[in-house]
Amino acid sequence: MKKITLQQRRILLLLHIIFAAIMLGVQVAFIILGLTASVTDDADVLQSCYTIMHLLADTSVRASTIGTTITGIMLSVMTSWGLFRYYWIIAKEVLTLLAIGIGLIGMYEWTLRGLDHGTLTVHHTWLMIGIALQTISIVVMYILSVWKPGGKRKNPASL
Repeated sequence: MKKITLQQRRILLLLHIIFAAIMLGVQVAFIILGLTASVTDDADVLQSCYTIMHLLADTSVRASTIGTTITGIMLSVMTSWGLFRYYWIIAKEVLTLLAIGIGLIGMYEWTLRGLDHGTLTVHHTWLMIGIALQTISIVVMYILSVWKPGGKRKNPASL
């Protein structure tokens, strides 16, 4: 595949960073809303927290996860980084799969089920575990992007 110009790479990188920033911002909102839901005795506040989390899971989480994934793949394929040449990229790919599973499927389902007050505690526990795993995976992806540990693989695939 033909490599992109420096200007095109910068635009693609900017889009990737914007989508990643949205992901991190939404995670902060999930932490705040999840903790609020954990400590409130007010049914209206609890309902509001879950409604907002469900709305975010259905919109911002999906858009930012898809956008970050697509721009990340494009950056890997269209630049010299490649998909499998560096250990840090492979680690980010694994964490991306985790983020997709938790973000696109887990958060949506757990917040939807959390809106049913009869099973709130069970689903709230899973939601909080999902929020923690999602937050850790996003922070680790940021760390990998900055420090790029592990170096280049000895026998990388062509991609």
